[in-house]
Amino acid sequence: MIGQVGIGIVCPYDFALDRELWRWTPPQANLLLTRLPYAPLAVTLEMVRLVGEPDQLLPATQQLLAPRPAVLAYACTSGSFIRGLDGEKALCAAMIEAGAPVAVTTSGALLDAITALGVERVAIATPYQTAITQGLADFLSEAGRTVVGGSELGLTSGIESVPYDVTADLVRRADEPSAEAIVVSCTNLGTYDLIAPLEQELGKPIISANQATMWSALRLAGLPVIGPGQRLLAV
Repeated sequence: MIGQVGIGIVCPYDFALDRELWRWTPPQANLLLTRLPYAPLAVTLEMVRLVGEPDQLLPATQQLLAPRPAVLAYACTSGSFIRGLDGEKALCAAMIEAGAPVAVTTSGALLDAITALGVERVAIATPYQTAITQGLADFLSEAGRTVVGGSELGLTSGIESVPYDVTADLVRRADEPSAEAIVVSCTNLGTYDLIAPLEQELGKPIISANQATMWSALRLAGLPVIGPGQRLLAV
């Protein structure tokens, strides 16, 4: 369709949920995806630190510039929180340096979503091992949010294949009465069809990694986000 707005998405090399990102995308937007160079690593701190290096984003960003995207997003939660707030800012700066007109990361988008919802106390649900889950808790705490509970799956591979019922149980286990919202980490963990039903069940916002990424990127491009019943998209 002529006149579509390009949304550039840089993904980790193991990202497998392209179709999920498209589900939040309106007809007037066109997703332009690329991936970081492959590395034979499990989802461990070593891998997370690798995909969190700003230099990794320079060539990937440049691959997306020719179609002139309106915004670029780095769709990786752990890689964008593992070095804290300064590390997240460095990733955005690397994309801008490489030529991105506007840049956002998944972890930055999660913070923006938490702010937009007026939330201070959160629970976290992750597919990771404890060391990486702690990195998310530290990142949110550094940003002034209080992490009041959490759950994890302890996976180092196969995150993209986790079935919805397992993810739903993960979110329920993370919930605490004092949590004002639940943050669901990892862009390789499918959540689209779970968000609205779990929000109704638990009575609070569910903010997932892919949801926040697309919400932030599309808003920066001046476009709507498609996600019926999802609380974040109403703010």
